[in-house]
Order: sequence, then C-alpha cells, then structure tokens
Amino acid sequence: MRVSIAARHLDMTDAMRTHVESQLDKVRHHFDRVIDVDVVLSVEKHRHTADITLHANGVRIHGKDTSSDMYVSVDTVVDKIDRQILRFKGRNHRYQPRKGKLGEVSELEQADVAAADVAEPAARRIVREPISVKPMSVDEAAMQLELRNDAFLVFRNADTQEVNVIYGKHDGTVALVEPEK
Repeated sequence: MRVSIAARHLDMTDAMRTHVESQLDKVRHHFDRVIDVDVVLSVEKHRHTADITLHANGVRIHGKDTSSDMYVSVDTVVDKIDRQILRFKGRNHRYQPRKGKLGEVSELEQADVAAADVAEPAARRIVREPISVKPMSVDEAAMQLELRNDAFLVFRNADTQEVNVIYGKHDGTVALVEPEK
C-alpha cells in the first residue's frame, strides 16, 4: 500500500502519521491489489480537514471530513470510505465481468487525439485533461459516477463499444448521452 500524506498549515508529527496509517489499515483488507492512498490534512482557523482519495482495483473512492480535531476528522473520513467500499463491493458482485478488447485503439479515439492537437483561438483558455475511456456497462458507469461524486463520467459502453457520457440531473435521475446512429 502506497500512502502519500500531505499537510497544509499543520506540522505533521510522527503520531499523526502513525494514526493515519493505522486507520487506513482498516480498509486495506477489502482489496486484493495494490492500494494507492492520497491523504491531505489541512487546518484553517479552527477547522481540521481530512481529505482522502483511494485508488484500488480500478476504483477511485474519495472522502472528506471537517471537525474541530484532526484525529476525529481522520477517523470519520476513514469510516466514510469504509462504508463506500462496502456499498461498492455489495453492488459490484452482482455484475458480470466486462467483455471488451483492451489495448485496441478505435478510429474514434484516434480522431479524438487528432482533434486535441488542433490549436484553439487565443481568446479562450482551454485546459486539456486526458482521460482513460474504460469499457463498462451503463449500470457500472452509474455506480462509478455515484462513488466519485463527479458531475459526469465518460466511458466506453461495453455493449455498443461507443463512447458515452453519463451525468446526474438535479431531480436525482441519471442521464445517458450516446451518439446517434
């Protein structure tokens, strides 16, 4: 397990580092592959914030908590992440494994790379963020969207092999954007 701990406006003590690592051992047994954990501990006035992002088995899980004590914040955010992992694993065992050809680059992906090289007008400032478009079912994509707490998710539909976008609407429903045929 690779743990990266960063402290902002706070002196990182050995006791704090040991506490964070011992708390993270609680979630380690849930995964069979290497876990990467990024921990950011910060203090602003009287607010102690613990922000943890966990990458394991192809899943990204994020948790954040703020309280008046850093130890309490770390304990609470690890409990939140543990609940998210259990919820993910409970849902994940119902799904069939993906059947897709990994490593192949489609014409659509090649066109995306070629379009990314085109320069934009000087009036706009566009920041390019490359993403990996993984094959998954629509149900898996909805589950990943919920776990990530992101606005949207771009994925390759395992059934149609086309790039789709899924996003959460304000009324609690999830919308799927797919190309016309």
